[in-house]
Amino acid sequence: MTAQLQQHRAMPIAAGLVSLIFLTGFALMPLHWVSVGAPWASLLVAFVAIPLIDLWVGPPRKRSERPQTVNRFISIARWLPRVQLLLQSVLLIQAVRIAPSLSWGELLVFGIAVGTVTGGLGITVAHELAHRASSLDRIIAKALLVMVGYGHFVIEHVRGHHVRVATPEDPATAPRGMSVYRFIVRSVVGSFAHAWRLEAMRLQHQGRSAWSAANWTLTGSVLAVALLVLAAWVGGVKAATLFAFQAAWAVVLLEVINYIEHYGLQRRPVGDRYEAVGAEHSWNADFTISNWILFNLQLHADHHANMQRPYEELRSVPTAPQLPAGYPAMTLLALIPPAWFAVMDHRIPVRSWATYAP
Repeated sequence: MTAQLQQHRAMPIAAGLVSLIFLTGFALMPLHWVSVGAPWASLLVAFVAIPLIDLWVGPPRKRSERPQTVNRFISIARWLPRVQLLLQSVLLIQAVRIAPSLSWGELLVFGIAVGTVTGGLGITVAHELAHRASSLDRIIAKALLVMVGYGHFVIEHVRGHHVRVATPEDPATAPRGMSVYRFIVRSVVGSFAHAWRLEAMRLQHQGRSAWSAANWTLTGSVLAVALLVLAAWVGGVKAATLFAFQAAWAVVLLEVINYIEHYGLQRRPVGDRYEAVGAEHSWNADFTISNWILFNLQLHADHHANMQRPYEELRSVPTAPQLPAGYPAMTLLALIPPAWFAVMDHRIPVRSWATYAP
C-alpha cells in the first residue's frame, strides 16, 4: 500500500513538471524564434503544428467522470496557471527590449507571435483564475489582463457573460450568420460598455462615483495605458508599437474564441426570462493536445454548466454541441467566414435555428 501511495504521489509530480516545462517553453517561445531571425516560426507552431498534432492524437481514449485520484495528493494543478504571470512578465519585458532592433516588418510579426502567447495562453489563464475565490488568483488574473489592455474582462466575463450567455443581450455570443469580423467589433464595444455599467451600478450602491479608482473597468484601462507609456519610455516608438500590437492581437484571439464557443446557440425564452444555462449552450471540443495546452478551456459546455469547477476537474459533455476540431484549427476556420458557415451552420442544434436569424 505504501509503495502504491508513493507511486500515486509521483505521478502528479512528474506530470506537473512536464506541464511546467511545456508552459515555460510555449510562453517564452517567441523570444527564441526572434533570436534566430524567425519570429514567424511561433505562428507555425501555434496554428499549424498544434492543429496537426491535435488531429493526429484526437480525443482522449477515456476521460474520467471524476477528478483523478492523484489530484487529491498534490495541488500542482491548482498552482500551475499562476506561473503564467512570471512567464508573461519576462516575455513582455524582453520583447520591449528587443523591439528597437527589429525592422518594422519583423516587429509586426513578432508582435503577433507575442500576442498569440499573451492572448491564447495568458487570457486563458486569466479566465481560469478569475473564477476562483482566492484573492491572489484574482489579482493575477487582473494583472495578466492589464498586460493586454483588457482588464475589464474579469468584470464582464464573470458578472455579465455567464449571466447573459446564449441570449441576444450577450455581446460575446455570436448569432448564426454573423461573421467573426462583425462579431469582434460588437463584442469588444459591448463588453466594455457593459463592464462599465456593472461597475457603475456596484459603486452607486456604495454611494461612490463611477469615476472612482474602485471602478476596475476604469483603473484597469488606466494601468494598461501606463504600461504602454512605460514601454515607450524604455524602448521608444517601436517598443510602444510592439506592446500595443501584441495587446490588440491578444484581444482579437480572445474574441475569436468567444465567437467559437457559443456560435449560433440560444437559450429559449421562459416568460420574461430565459431557461437556465446548460451544457447545450456551449460548444464542446474534447481534443487531447489543445485541451492540455489551453487548460481544458475547450470543455466549455461543462464550464458554463458548472462555472466554479476548476479546469483540472472539467469533463467532456457528449450531449453538448460538438466542434469538429480544437480551438487552434477552428480559429483559422473562423477567419474565413464562408468556410466557417459551411462547416458550422448545419451543426447548430435545431432548437437554435428558429431563434437566431442571420
